Amino acid sequence: MTQTTSTRPVSVDELRRAWRAVQDGQFRVRSHQAPPPPRRPRPTAVAGEWVATEDVLPVIGCVGQAGASTLALAIATVASPARVLECCTATASGLGAAATAELGTTDHAWTVGRRERVWIGRATQVLLGVDEVPVPDDPAVEVALSVLDIGWEVAHVMASDSWVRDQILDAPAVIAVTTPTIPGLRRLETTLSLLQASRTQVGVLGAPRRRWPRQLVAAMGPLTAAADAGGRLVTIPPDRQLAVRGLDSAPLPTSLLKAAESLLRQAAVGAHHLKGSPE
Repeated sequence: MTQTTSTRPVSVDELRRAWRAVQDGQFRVRSHQAPPPPRRPRPTAVAGEWVATEDVLPVIGCVGQAGASTLALAIATVASPARVLECCTATASGLGAAATAELGTTDHAWTVGRRERVWIGRATQVLLGVDEVPVPDDPAVEVALSVLDIGWEVAHVMASDSWVRDQILDAPAVIAVTTPTIPGLRRLETTLSLLQASRTQVGVLGAPRRRWPRQLVAAMGPLTAAADAGGRLVTIPPDRQLAVRGLDSAPLPTSLLKAAESLLRQAAVGAHHLKGSPE
């Protein structure tokens, strides 16, 4: 059975008015789709290089969940007054709950928080690459050290044209953080090959080095083995509570602070500002 639909007859006058509307440009085809929202311009780094007046220490995570952000905060804590600059995109922040007081947003679009004598800077926008990380503002107060929590894959950083890469290349020392697993050591070896290995300190979140199984020791590459033999490898004791809850405003474990102090002393960056050291 065929269904037909009747239509209303159209008069000649209506057709003439429609044709005149077409000729006058008044006829438009309506779209049932909503117009797309205006595109937000991509954030761009503030022009110019960053010239820091304090010591700078980059911290690079070789694998996920290696505790690079936690170690960066611990290093700043033992070197305070200091600050941590979290260079990752806002959606990947690991320091969002670490401050005890929020201090607002800076001129260069950093969100700043405070934790005793440690200031924490975080990106306020979603960033597609390390080249979009804004240049840091001058600290509100004099600090001894700026710890850079890099937050990007090291090959991406080293291939970029950014102030973050410049700081990694110019810093007297860099800290690479990994886990005591075969994939973790492979990524560490790759990281060391992209950096100046002799000035890179290594933090390993896990069991003490003497307790590593043979297959893990055998998995160390030549650059990792050289760091181990040269005393540049420091194990970081894991903390169960910290692993569960993540970084928040609670005090950091003493064992973590001791490992951070060892790495900071070996890096010889801001060492004269360590707590308990003579001024």
